[in-house]
Amino acid sequence: MYEQNIMYEQNMDIQRGIRAFVEDIIKPNAEQVDRKEEVSEELMLEIKKSGYLGATISKKYGGLAYNNKDLFILHEEAGKGCSSFRSLLTVHGMVSVAIERWGDEEQKEKYLPLLAKGDLIASFALSEPEAGSDISQIKTKAELSGDQYILNGSKKWTTFGQIADLFLVFVLCNEKPTALLLDRNTDGFQIIPINGLLGARGSMIAELKFEDCKVDKDKMIGRPGMGLSHIALSCLDYGRFFVASSCVGLSQACLEASLDYSKKRKCSGKAIRKHQLIQKKISEMIVNTEASRLLCQKAAYLKDQKDPNSIMATWHAKYFAAKTAVKVASEAVQIHGANGCISSNSVERYYRDAKINEIIEGSNEIHELLISINGYKNY
Repeated sequence: MYEQNIMYEQNMDIQRGIRAFVEDIIKPNAEQVDRKEEVSEELMLEIKKSGYLGATISKKYGGLAYNNKDLFILHEEAGKGCSSFRSLLTVHGMVSVAIERWGDEEQKEKYLPLLAKGDLIASFALSEPEAGSDISQIKTKAELSGDQYILNGSKKWTTFGQIADLFLVFVLCNEKPTALLLDRNTDGFQIIPINGLLGARGSMIAELKFEDCKVDKDKMIGRPGMGLSHIALSCLDYGRFFVASSCVGLSQACLEASLDYSKKRKCSGKAIRKHQLIQKKISEMIVNTEASRLLCQKAAYLKDQKDPNSIMATWHAKYFAAKTAVKVASEAVQIHGANGCISSNSVERYYRDAKINEIIEGSNEIHELLISINGYKNY
């Protein structure tokens, strides 16, 4: 296996544990998750028992309190196993981060222990039918009436929205962006499954509709006006980092599958690994995967140092790692030939999953725009 963890030898015990869980539990179920477009109750129970849903949560509330170096390892290994599993860790972690960072003590004590154990599954409801990359265009409204907010509007592309128990919903309250916690069983709340996705098919995406939904005033996170500028952006920064990290794992999985196949498959009387064109593909896959890993490790280090440059480092990592995952997955399919085009071969799934990562948590084009603007600013 080609893999290096030069900067993170102190995390090898954590990595071994996560890798064993992914190899034993997640990978054997990945094809079924993709085919059925859902995480089964049995698999979800195993995920909850693992404790990884509490990775971002402090030990005070029953979580694992992983630092960013550990979170990188978790999401890299998750990306090697199943993109839908990674999606669950990402969205659940984003809501957990929001509550721990911006919630009051009562909210933390109520929700974080349940989130850490997986007794509650959380979902992040930000995108709308007309508000994707430009989140400032959200239109879902909340009007304060006595001690309750009355919600009306809709959300779309809500990861694990089909089964989530708790939703962090971003709304406009008196034209101020505001974040509210919404219970699944709220009257007037409708969940509409979205199926037939290209990749990450088991992420159980949903459209959400709110019709006079009543949410108690104490379910607000932070203050009115902080919803986008503080809460959403800080959560999206973590989401971007998690996706970037998982892209490294996906690229690594494609590389390992290609190394294994190219040693066994013969063409013109010799293993295809002996052919220079295959060697060129493999060399580029190795170098670009390692470059993605190093960019993510840099972002993790800066985050742990609370360096403000970590935000742009995360943009760099996500942009490069997502592009690399698509390229490496494409080459993996090419190396496998017709065998790489059938659903029983994991590289076919990796290829579809990879493309999703160029769109979620900021498309490539948005990344190019912001990275270039920052470059000119610092020139």
